[in-house]
Amino acid sequence: MEDRVRFALEKLLNVAHEDTGQGLRVANFLLAWWNAEVHGGFDLTDLSNVDPHIGEDMATIFTFLAREDDVVYPYDYRSEIEQIIGRWRPQAESA
Repeated sequence: MEDRVRFALEKLLNVAHEDTGQGLRVANFLLAWWNAEVHGGFDLTDLSNVDPHIGEDMATIFTFLAREDDVVYPYDYRSEIEQIIGRWRPQAESA
């Protein structure tokens, strides 16, 4: 993963930990990437409900994923993703 992609991901992870509307939207985005079948998809209209710099970080991730031959998951950040699941999808922890 390129540094610019990793940096965008880390910023998004920080936002997803926040108890805000933007935090929820970013969590939805990250969890759709992690496992949309379990955690739900991402509503693209939510891009208009986040600050522009957050939307740009999401676009960086979209672009990264679109250029990969296979889906790449952020396994290096698994513990942070699990914390986000615990915050925003507690029902999925036992699933």
